[in-house]
Amino acid sequence: MDFIRYAEASAALLNADLADPDALVAHLADRSWLHASVTPGDVASLQEFQVELRPVFEASEAGEVPVVVSHLNDLLALHPVTPMISDHDPSHLHMHVANRSASVAELLIGESLMGLATLVCDLGATRLGVCHASSCDNVFVDTSPNQSRRYCSDRCSSRANVAAYRARQKAAAS
Repeated sequence: MDFIRYAEASAALLNADLADPDALVAHLADRSWLHASVTPGDVASLQEFQVELRPVFEASEAGEVPVVVSHLNDLLALHPVTPMISDHDPSHLHMHVANRSASVAELLIGESLMGLATLVCDLGATRLGVCHASSCDNVFVDTSPNQSRRYCSDRCSSRANVAAYRARQKAAAS
């Protein structure tokens, strides 16, 4: 299991607009084997999970380590993870965070929580953030060596930097 990838997928899940099963299928574009299993119940479960998960990113952004840990522990208790060894490729045994009977929502929630829990334990509880761009409320995972990430994407970073540059130029001209 690549827990950093799962943590980053957790942020992408939180940022996703999951209005209906088609939107969830689009979100899972690179996981076509899950498409046929998507149900309206998965969408409802994931929408609820998005609401439950956002406070973890907000607490991390605020540096509230005990809140991050407590909330993740609460979510792990609410959404138990059932790890299993996957043998679909006998030459590459690996762990999955849900059994074969799990729904798409249970799988995505399990991956998200295990990814975030592992990231928090390995890199620290302040590695999650909310975009600093004024017109954006997306979240991100900061895996940079110096924990310097402030924006969800290069696009938001560029926009903020251009806006700051223009504001400095306007102030200098005044």
